[in-house]
Amino acid sequence: MAQSLALALVVVAVVELMGRGWGAETGQEAPWRIHTLFSVECQNYFDWQTVGLMNSFRKAQQPGPITRLLSCTDDEKKNYRGMGLAPTLEVPSMSRHPRTGDWYPAINKPAGVVHWLKHSKDAENVDWVVILDADMIIRGPIIPWELGAEKGRPVAAYYGYLIGCDNLLAKLHTKHPELCDKVGGLLAMHIDDLRALAPMWLSKTEEVREDRAHWATNLTGDIYGKGWISEMYGYSFGAAEVGLRHKINDNLMIYPGYIPREGVEPILLHYGLPFIYDCGRLFPEPPYPREVQLMESDPNKRRGLFISTECINTLNEGLLLQHKANGCSKPSWSKYLSFLKSKKFAELTQPKFPTPATLQTEQESIKAQQKVIDEPGRQYPKIHTIFSTECIPYFDWQTVGLVHSFHLSGQPGNITRLLSCTDEDLRQYTGHDLAPTHYVPSMSRHPLTGDWYPAINKPAAVLHWLNHANIDAEFIVILDADMILRGPITPWEFNAERGRPVSTPYDYLIGCDNELAKLHTRHPEACDKVGGVIIMHIDDLRNFAMLWLHKTEEVRADKAHYATNITGDIYESGWISEMYGYSFGAAELQLRHLINREILIYPGYVPETGVTYRVFHYGLEFRVGNWSFDKANYRNVDMINKCWAKIPDPPFPSTLDRTDQKLLQRDLLSIECANTLNEALRLHHERRNCTDPSTRSTSNLNTAKEVAMSRKFGSFDESDNALRSNHTPKNNSHGLPKPAMIDGTFSSFRFWVVALWIFAGLGFFAAVFVVFSGRKRKGTRGKTYRNKRRSSHSAYFDPKT
Repeated sequence: MAQSLALALVVVAVVELMGRGWGAETGQEAPWRIHTLFSVECQNYFDWQTVGLMNSFRKAQQPGPITRLLSCTDDEKKNYRGMGLAPTLEVPSMSRHPRTGDWYPAINKPAGVVHWLKHSKDAENVDWVVILDADMIIRGPIIPWELGAEKGRPVAAYYGYLIGCDNLLAKLHTKHPELCDKVGGLLAMHIDDLRALAPMWLSKTEEVREDRAHWATNLTGDIYGKGWISEMYGYSFGAAEVGLRHKINDNLMIYPGYIPREGVEPILLHYGLPFIYDCGRLFPEPPYPREVQLMESDPNKRRGLFISTECINTLNEGLLLQHKANGCSKPSWSKYLSFLKSKKFAELTQPKFPTPATLQTEQESIKAQQKVIDEPGRQYPKIHTIFSTECIPYFDWQTVGLVHSFHLSGQPGNITRLLSCTDEDLRQYTGHDLAPTHYVPSMSRHPLTGDWYPAINKPAAVLHWLNHANIDAEFIVILDADMILRGPITPWEFNAERGRPVSTPYDYLIGCDNELAKLHTRHPEACDKVGGVIIMHIDDLRNFAMLWLHKTEEVRADKAHYATNITGDIYESGWISEMYGYSFGAAELQLRHLINREILIYPGYVPETGVTYRVFHYGLEFRVGNWSFDKANYRNVDMINKCWAKIPDPPFPSTLDRTDQKLLQRDLLSIECANTLNEALRLHHERRNCTDPSTRSTSNLNTAKEVAMSRKFGSFDESDNALRSNHTPKNNSHGLPKPAMIDGTFSSFRFWVVALWIFAGLGFFAAVFVVFSGRKRKGTRGKTYRNKRRSSHSAYFDPKT
């Protein structure tokens, strides 16, 4: 009897749990309580998506409750039949904005979240919130802290097309454009962060939606140019406004039809297909597992096909269950329906758990990729790195720094310097061995216009290299000479593809947003403000290089539009025409870039937390305390041929102020850049067999001591000293010159003393000769005269003689 009672209680408990809802709340204790939200409207279109999501929610065993935020007008609610599809919180519809009258249903998402926070008791008993879209299928539990979410650091999926985070749009709509993250889809955050963010999410959505002047595709990435993704920007700008930075994970979510990365197990499917919904109707059945096995031999591509079919099958299974709950008649038997009820399908759709690779954020993925670059068996496209210089010392010391860092960084492939020289410069040039070099005729002085513009050598040199060199690389990395590599820059890490180069932002190229772009390209909306580091497929570069050169000439000749407010050039001299030539040339081919802010940093700039930058670009002056470095100060300094020349040593890291960690990291990066340059120069001087400074100083000191001793004992040998001095290195600028100067002065003085004595002696003998010769001529004079003469010349005359 007791056993029967216990069994009955268990059954009642299970039924109660099933009746209470769709997610198990048991075992959820602070601070680990999770609640899942998704937003929909009162339409059939969202109802079948709800059925699919709810079915996957159960199968994936997602912890905690789930709530559908259902936005309906009063009229829609009267005829709506789907209240029982999911646990629901009704939200007043904002599809038609109550103030502006604008029709924009997407605003219901942030409005629904704000309403839930204010009016749901669930919002008072939760620690973590997972926000999804209705058109998703959950494959495994989404547990925020296991994904790396922290209070103040939510986890989100990557929405790379939100290019407004990198341009004028962010500057217009947030005080912190540098904090704008291109994220969406999957959001996992702490409830306190959501409370701070939600009102701002809604207000920023309204703000962006009303900003019709900036709906253009080149600003928003919205291919329709209709402001349809204003809600997504509302989220990103709202998060930036409240200081929320995301841990961005591009592995957790996948679009069916895409191939997953090797080793990655996505736990969320996001489909964007135009499905319909009707009782008794399913979506077309996808291929069966056995057919998929035969369709694709590549295991990773085959896994992508399985994921795509899983999405459709899970949707159809959910629809079957909902049809049954709605009282639809039992469908007739079919092979496909049998498969959906089979043990095989149940095994294929068991909860998926993220692998270590799945949990890697973007920054962690970069570090992981660094470790496997040289992994045996991995096939990566060949890479070639190039940079452009001229035949002057200013570029030579920069070349030494870049090539040194290239070898330290682990950058795959080869590096080539594109060296632009006139014939006269080349005859006098001595730096041929500084780097593997391709020689290019100089265009500093334009052969047709006579315009002096050395920057044009960059596109001209790239074009010459493409036409005259044997290139077997698939991807080309283009750098500037004034850069230091800190790590490899590869297309597979930064998602460069044919037709989709990767570059770093040059936000000051405002001409992409104004009349300059309209004057110089047929596709101003495709103008990307990029430069610095470029990763491009060789085929794209071949198609593009000639346009790069021509557009540079075109912009350079357009002196009427040199003004700062048009170009962003503070000198108004057309000096950045080459940069615009690149952007306008790419726009002409509609070659759009993936813009990455985590590749390059200028020393002196505050780094983003957790970002491992790959390149220093020391194009601007930077400081650490009282120490500073500006490359322009070394324009006319021969750092290469003068032994041991270097830039001033930066401060030691141990001397830095550590109260502000961001400023500390800034200064440490600046010191690293300067030290890498000096180390490169030191190694260069060693290869040139410059004498060790410490040895040279000791030798000179010993020579000085020998000179002093020789003088002391009167045995100084001029010829021996002259012979020794011939062994002094030609470039020695650190000797001890004072002993030689003293010795020269002493020798001159001695010469004049001796000459004076000789002159005095000759004068004395001449005087004696004159006296004696006078006596002989006057020998007849009388005795009286001699006595007078003696008495007048001798005070000691003896009268007795």
